[in-house]
Amino acid sequence: MAKGLTKAAIVGAALDLLDEVGMDGLTVRALAARLDVKAPALYWHVRDKAELVDEMATEVWRRIGEQLALIPADAGWQDDLRCFADVLRAALLEHRDGAKAFSGTYLTDGSVLGAREAGLQRWLDQGFVLSDVVRAFALTNSFVVGFCIEEQGVRQADARQNYDLQVRAERVGAREHPLIAATGPEAFGDRDVQFAGLMDLVVDAVSRLRAPESAPPAQRTSRATSPTSSK
Repeated sequence: MAKGLTKAAIVGAALDLLDEVGMDGLTVRALAARLDVKAPALYWHVRDKAELVDEMATEVWRRIGEQLALIPADAGWQDDLRCFADVLRAALLEHRDGAKAFSGTYLTDGSVLGAREAGLQRWLDQGFVLSDVVRAFALTNSFVVGFCIEEQGVRQADARQNYDLQVRAERVGAREHPLIAATGPEAFGDRDVQFAGLMDLVVDAVSRLRAPESAPPAQRTSRATSPTSSK
């Protein structure tokens, strides 16, 4: 084992390397060269690229957890969910290919998961059952990851002019296909605005999971009298 080489140093260097070369260029050999060691020296800490990426993802989620820990204890579930989405998006976009690289990974440090215990309890205290909290975060996570994959794909594309709204309108033929042309600003406009708008839909969907008796009286009455409430 190389003297002074720690797992933390390896993970930090790997994240920097990912930013430079992307997921395809991230290899144990390239990382060893960056650290000025032989590849076998890394195998004391990570057996292969998959395990390396797991460690990188764990570090990213540790940082996410540190941000989520700042959410006030009395925060409403809507603010909690929006904060989770915003923090996750920022963390994935911080690294090249982040959304793809850190999807489907295994968290190697149980404390990263344990840090969310208080947050889960906050949701239960606001009228959700645990299975629905899991659904809420699964939905939000899937939305954010998918959104970021598309966002990074556009951002990192070589032919950025393909996403220019005027070029797109000319290509589809705005006069012949006005509706298609009009979708451009919505599909390729301000990504922050688009993200916030889509999160409104996610929050609305999650609100339907909440136990009716835990909602404010006006909301309970509205649900009870809705013609679709029994469907």
